[in-house]
Amino acid sequence: MHSWLQSVYSDGTARFVSDPVPRLFSRVKIRIRMYAGAPVRHVVLRLLQNGAEHLEEMFPAETKHGLVYYEAEVRVNQRRMQYHFNLICPDRIYYYNQREITTFMPDQSYDFVLLTDYVPPEWVRHAVFYQIFPDRFYNGDPSNDVRSGEYSQDGHSAIGMENWEDVPLTYQQGRCLDFYGGDLEGIRQQIPYLRELGVTAVYLNPIFTAPSVHKYDCVDYFHVDPHFGGDAALAALSRDLHANDMKLILDISINHTGISHRWFNRDCLWFPASQGAYRNPASPERSYYFFGADGSYRCWWDVKTLPVLNYTSQALRDVIYRSEDSVLKKWLKPPYSIDGWRFDVADVFGRQDDLQLSEELWPEIRQSIRRENPQAYILAEDWGDCSEHLMGDQWDAPMNYYGCARPIRQFLGQPERFMAQRGLLDGTSFRLPAEDLAGQITTYLGRLPQVIRDNQFNLLDSHDITRLHSDPSIHPEEYRGAVILQFMLPGAPSVYYGDEASIDGLPGNEGCRYPMPWSRNFRQTPRFLLYQTLCRLKRDHPALSAGGMKFLYAEGPVAALARFYGDDVLVAVVSTAEEELTVPLPLGVLGARAPLSDHDLFDAPLQWQVPDPRTILLTVPAHKSYLFRCGMMD
Repeated sequence: MHSWLQSVYSDGTARFVSDPVPRLFSRVKIRIRMYAGAPVRHVVLRLLQNGAEHLEEMFPAETKHGLVYYEAEVRVNQRRMQYHFNLICPDRIYYYNQREITTFMPDQSYDFVLLTDYVPPEWVRHAVFYQIFPDRFYNGDPSNDVRSGEYSQDGHSAIGMENWEDVPLTYQQGRCLDFYGGDLEGIRQQIPYLRELGVTAVYLNPIFTAPSVHKYDCVDYFHVDPHFGGDAALAALSRDLHANDMKLILDISINHTGISHRWFNRDCLWFPASQGAYRNPASPERSYYFFGADGSYRCWWDVKTLPVLNYTSQALRDVIYRSEDSVLKKWLKPPYSIDGWRFDVADVFGRQDDLQLSEELWPEIRQSIRRENPQAYILAEDWGDCSEHLMGDQWDAPMNYYGCARPIRQFLGQPERFMAQRGLLDGTSFRLPAEDLAGQITTYLGRLPQVIRDNQFNLLDSHDITRLHSDPSIHPEEYRGAVILQFMLPGAPSVYYGDEASIDGLPGNEGCRYPMPWSRNFRQTPRFLLYQTLCRLKRDHPALSAGGMKFLYAEGPVAALARFYGDDVLVAVVSTAEEELTVPLPLGVLGARAPLSDHDLFDAPLQWQVPDPRTILLTVPAHKSYLFRCGMMD
């Protein structure tokens, strides 16, 4: 029989905090629950107030579904209020924070946190994103296609691919100058498809004028690339997405430009030699970059085609984000009215050895964006633990590789990406056990305020990583389980275009940017129906948009994760085992007794036994995953 400690639970959702986003100096009620009859003499809320420890005893307020809820009311006296719980028992004291229960006094790194006057992008926690690499999605206007030889960049010519079905060129073959003709009009024409799939927000990789297919080498931030249809195409796409209740966020690199940007203009391929900083030391844009006395310049990762911007320049800050006609504000305003920004390489932005401006710049950028649109989503690229940016004054979320893609991929047997890239894992075979999957996810989320957890951008694939289903070592059923786990995490899942169609792919960045396989009849395949069903469940179940999260089981090859909001309780069980296993699930810790049906939400049959009123023993075949709703205890 499991320990009563497994039933101890609180979070920052509306079920446990009367106002998850309180005003400064308001009063809130905070709750914690556990099994009725748990051997607890006192429950104490431990707060930090003005730097000093404050203890507030909590008292039973309600008993429901076999769980007793303790409650205390406190005054929120500072902009960041943090707390944890002390459970005083006859033989010891237990300390409970967002990460774990200990019998020693924890530090404050994993305290529960309330942020006062924080304005979350409320729509994000309800959303399912669809990431589109524009050139490879759909060609809606062939008249604007790139023609072979139309222009050159860094000594290489543009290539217009002849057939949509052709395999993308490798970097060595195409230098990211191979174009298929996808454009914004094509995305607009496929809005009915996006509605059919069930996604509610679109994230576009960069669309501003640039020579490459990926367009992180921007030459003009103020105009949409004409090969994507220009500014008017973005206005039309935004209008029609919003008319269909979909949001739109754009991708941008404000860390660096391309060498052909009008501000830099190294090779004079796009602008006359009289423009730009490279050939004109007296130009106003010279201060926008880092130039040495010998004319050398700093680049992102020493890539000579991507010069880094210098934010000691106040004029640069004005043109990028401060002025009313700045880059970031232009596209937030009508007729474009985008709903947020995704910032490329945000982890290194403003960081140049002895010149560290990141902590100064991000709050300024946030304030500027939010003055224009208080509900704009601020999404940043970071592959690691970036919790210092996730305290309400900088980013709303990172691309959640660290707390989603990386642990889930390793759970399925993929090597850790960055060490594998350097050859450090050659000869090493390792599959992340479920204990470590749960540990990495809960450790990451445990450092975040709940209102930030609810903003998370949860992905498995993107334009920067080999598609998971393209790995032949991944069992198809285990891939299905990975997608279910992705949709179960707090925040918004992101579907990378074509994953629902089992799009082709190979290792490397070019290998994850294949053209969308429209010629295939994929809409009735199990893969498409998996994503479509999960999109519908995300829409219909408050547990997946507003609920708490708890790992019920994590041992060896099996993980079980629950999301819950009131009586809406969902449980996912994912196995990477080679054999059938019997998995104990302590549903009683959720106030639940058993699955509502003998089939899960994908109509797969369920088999279980009931050894005690609070536990079921679920039979899980090899590689199998389930997602089911629970019935509640009386």
